[in-house]
Parts: sequence; C-alpha cells; structure tokens
Amino acid sequence: MNTKWESHDGAIVATVDGRVDGANAHEFQEALEAVIKASESAVILDFEQLSYISSAGLRVVLLAAKELRKQSKQFAVCSLAGSILEVFKISGFDQIIPVHSTQAEAIAAVNA
Repeated sequence: MNTKWESHDGAIVATVDGRVDGANAHEFQEALEAVIKASESAVILDFEQLSYISSAGLRVVLLAAKELRKQSKQFAVCSLAGSILEVFKISGFDQIIPVHSTQAEAIAAVNA
C-alpha cells in the first residue's frame, strides 16, 4: 500500500494505491489519524488505485468517518473500482459515507 496526501481546494485528498489489509491496516490508520488532525475541514479518500480492501481496512475507514463526524469535518470516498464499490455496498458503507464517482465530484461535495 502506498498513500499520497495532497491538499485540493481546502480538502486533504489521500490517494491510496495497492491493498489495504490486516498486514498494513495499522499503518494506514496511523497515517489517516495524522491527516485528520491536520485537516481543517475535509478529508477525501481516493480509491481509484486501490485493488483490495479487507475488513481491517474497512474498519479504519469507519473509524475515520466517526472521528471526522465528531469533529464536524466532511468526509468522502471517491473513484472506487467495481469490486471495491461492491464491498462498500454490501457492507452498507455507502449508506454511512458519501461515495463519489470522481475526485472532482468529491471535492465539490465537501466544499458545498
């Protein structure tokens, strides 16, 4: 797993590449927690290059959503490949976390 963090129009966008699973979920969580602390308004996870996410990875995403909600900050995910989108739908995460087709849509939504 590789993660690249960038600021776009007031939101911090994390582009995640590879797999998020039990072997690296803790590393992903620590990085995400640091970004949440640094963020002033919104965090977006761009999963365009994500090839796999396990239940451990989903747990990290859920914890981030809860923490951001508690801090009244916006959160969204975007660019989910078919299999990742299916996991989000089956688990009900698409009902809890805003899912957008593109990064541009996600940035526009969190800045609305």
